[in-house]
Amino acid sequence: MENLVDSAQGWALQGWEIAQGWLTSPAAWSQFALLVVAWLAAVVAAKRLAPLLERVIAPPAGQAHALAKARRFALIFLPLLLPLLAYGFTAIGEQVTRSLFGSGAVIAFGKRVFLLVVARILVRDIVTEPFLRLLGRYVLLPVAALYALGLLDLATAWLAGLTVTMGNISFSALALLRGVIAGAVLFWLGRWSNDQSAAYIGKQDALRPATRTLAAKTAEIAIFGAAFLLLMNIMGVSLTSLAVIGGAIGVGIGFGLQQIASNFISGVILLLEGQATVGDYVELDGGEAGTIVRMTARAIILETVDGRWIVVPNEHFITTRVINYSDAGSANRYEADFSVSYDTDINIVPAIVEKAVAAVPKVLSHPEPPDCELRAFGDSGVEFAVEFWINGIDAGENKVTPHVLFAIWNALKAHDIEIPYPQRVVHHRGLPGGGGGVMPTAP
Repeated sequence: MENLVDSAQGWALQGWEIAQGWLTSPAAWSQFALLVVAWLAAVVAAKRLAPLLERVIAPPAGQAHALAKARRFALIFLPLLLPLLAYGFTAIGEQVTRSLFGSGAVIAFGKRVFLLVVARILVRDIVTEPFLRLLGRYVLLPVAALYALGLLDLATAWLAGLTVTMGNISFSALALLRGVIAGAVLFWLGRWSNDQSAAYIGKQDALRPATRTLAAKTAEIAIFGAAFLLLMNIMGVSLTSLAVIGGAIGVGIGFGLQQIASNFISGVILLLEGQATVGDYVELDGGEAGTIVRMTARAIILETVDGRWIVVPNEHFITTRVINYSDAGSANRYEADFSVSYDTDINIVPAIVEKAVAAVPKVLSHPEPPDCELRAFGDSGVEFAVEFWINGIDAGENKVTPHVLFAIWNALKAHDIEIPYPQRVVHHRGLPGGGGGVMPTAP
């Protein structure tokens, strides 16, 4: 700590001596004047160039293609025009002063200050993503300030000499700081790239949902794998030693996490084969049933008709029997039972019911139209059943059976066909007077 204080005092004394030299030097004053002239020239040029650049770069209204998005993205950097012009004019002035006075320390300092202004505007007015703004505030701005003051090399050397020891491993504070910053940037870029690739893959309607999911997972693994390897390279970690350590760790993890590995491999198989995908309604051997709403590396999430989520390990979809009611949009057959009175001419019932059911929305004519069949002669009436086909399952928003029953009811009522209710005949024995009788009753 004392060494740090002594170094800071030495830097401050050195800075004061430099400032005194500048204040008493005619060449320094001329360079100060050139800095002012460069800034004023940049202000005038920016006022003229900014509207012109905005008209040239801005795309026509309504365009949404990639080039239009890139042009709109470029527009957000217009606030940097003023300090960048000042930096360019100052660079020209530096060449002039070095040729006239053989010195350009002041104007070089001004150039670095203009770069600090660029960094400040970038962090304050342009960057909107919270992580990047945090990184700019606590990393970019301090580095730019140290560079402007000419202390960046000294700070870097001090951090490089500061050693951090953890057991048998030792590394410099500079390497640790570089690794933290590089890791944060790389994995943020990886997350952003993964979101962009997933959105792009999700728009490819020509691919099956399972193929899109597999492609998105593959892209995610490739992106973060490349980010990890690049980070190891930046930190100077040997990939050979990393492979040896990773192999040893992998063996240990393999014994302890066999179930997780099995579920992961099962998930890859499911994505490759496409037997189940997001949106399918499935029923497992254990009785769990629902619509697949998400497929992860470890499990598949089902949403039941009452809105509950069931997390089913991927392995269960491989090792147990699974009924997929909506695989590839296939049609499914259902039936609705009804009965008519014995007084009805049952020969006309099938045609009436089939016509009524065929008019119900979502009822298909292929692979077969509605088919009404005589099933039995029941206790109270003649029993029929109508079979019909629909896409998907008969549940939730796709519930069709109630509409079919309404259609059957209305069609039978329109043709004065009676739908019977249960009837019973009760025989009474030993009535007063020695007689007997039969009394029909209804519940």
